[in-house]
Amino acid sequence: MFTVGTFDGRSTQNVADRSGVPVERVRDSYFRHVRQLEVGAWTLDHFWSVMQGETGIEMGYPDFEALYLGSIVDHLPMYATLAALPPGVRVGLLSNNYPVVSDHLRADPRFARFDALVFSNELGHKKPAPESFAALEAAMGLPAAQTAFVDDVQENIDAANAAGFHGILYHHEAHEAFERELAQWLESGETQS
Repeated sequence: MFTVGTFDGRSTQNVADRSGVPVERVRDSYFRHVRQLEVGAWTLDHFWSVMQGETGIEMGYPDFEALYLGSIVDHLPMYATLAALPPGVRVGLLSNNYPVVSDHLRADPRFARFDALVFSNELGHKKPAPESFAALEAAMGLPAAQTAFVDDVQENIDAANAAGFHGILYHHEAHEAFERELAQWLESGETQS
């Protein structure tokens, strides 16, 4: 929700455009192996070496990493909402993420507003696995029932609700409606997070 559109689609398109290899071939390899990144089984450079072997792309790892990180496009309204949250509101992030990308995000000064960062690649489990929600609850230091969980995937909202969180489905094109729903929930006094 902090990025615009689909990072995987944008990054694979950027790799295809830079390398001249058809995007279908890039995506076939990428999506076959991306779960290894999401659960931290592979490093990003190992992932890239496997992709290179399968696609024939001639691009060094440093160039790939820069292109990959450059595929992140910030969703500025969500960053504005994050910054505007009152100081007493605890904020956590549960993200299906990748090595290097999670380090990049952690180093972003805007992410200092988060009280807890839980990345799938560091945890070994990705949403919607129950273990990911248990890790978020532990990292937040609050009962799930006192925590709103915001996501743009219904399956993840369903899993969060099953874990006891208050799920709010997010739509990028309806940010103002999301802000109203979040404000109402915060004002209801159900939580401080």
